[in-house]
Amino acid sequence: MTKRGYHHGNLRQALVEAALELIAEKSPQGFTLSEAAKAAEVTPAAVYRHFAGREDLLAEVARQGYDIFAALMEYAFDEGRPTALAAFEATGRAYLAFARKYPGHYMAMFEAGLSLQAFPELAPVAMRARAVLERAADGLSRHLPADRRPPASMVSAHIWAMSHGVVELYMRGATKSPFPPEDLLESGIGIYLRGLGLLPPDR
Repeated sequence: MTKRGYHHGNLRQALVEAALELIAEKSPQGFTLSEAAKAAEVTPAAVYRHFAGREDLLAEVARQGYDIFAALMEYAFDEGRPTALAAFEATGRAYLAFARKYPGHYMAMFEAGLSLQAFPELAPVAMRARAVLERAADGLSRHLPADRRPPASMVSAHIWAMSHGVVELYMRGATKSPFPPEDLLESGIGIYLRGLGLLPPDR
C-alpha cells in the first residue's frame, strides 16, 4: 500500500484516501480505524478528531463516491443528447465505468451496510444519481400514451438493479462469463426495453 501521509492539516482527506486503499484491498468490513491511521501515517488518536469511528469514515468515503458517481451519470446523460435512447444507454455504461474505476468508493456505497438513517447526509447525494437515471427513463418513454407508459421510477430501478447485478456477478464476483460486462448490460437493457415496447423488435 502506498503511504500517503498528509500535509497542511488535510488529515481528514488523507484518512479517506487511506480507507479507499484498505477497502479495495480488504473490503469495507476488513480493516480497522487503527490500520487507516497507520496508512495515513498518524496516530490512532488523531483519527478521532475527524471521525467518530470506522463507520463514520466509511460514510465520508461513500458520500464522496456518490458525488463522483452522480457527476459521471450527469455527464453520460448529457441532458438526453444525442437521443433519448443513446442517453439512457450511456447512463448504464457510466454505472459500470464507475464501479471499475472507483472500486473503494463503490464498495463503501453499496457493500458497507451503511444506514441512511444513521448517516442522513448520504441520502441527498444518493438521490442525485438516481434522479439522473429517472430523467433518462422518462425521456425514453415520454412518447408512449399515458396509460401504457411505465413509471420512470420503476424503469430506472430495474436498470439500476440490472447494472448492479452485472457489476457484482461479472465484474467483481467470481462468476465468469464469455461476454464483457458492457455487452451483458447492453443486451439485457435491450431485451427489457423491447418488452416494455420502448424499442422496436429489430433494435
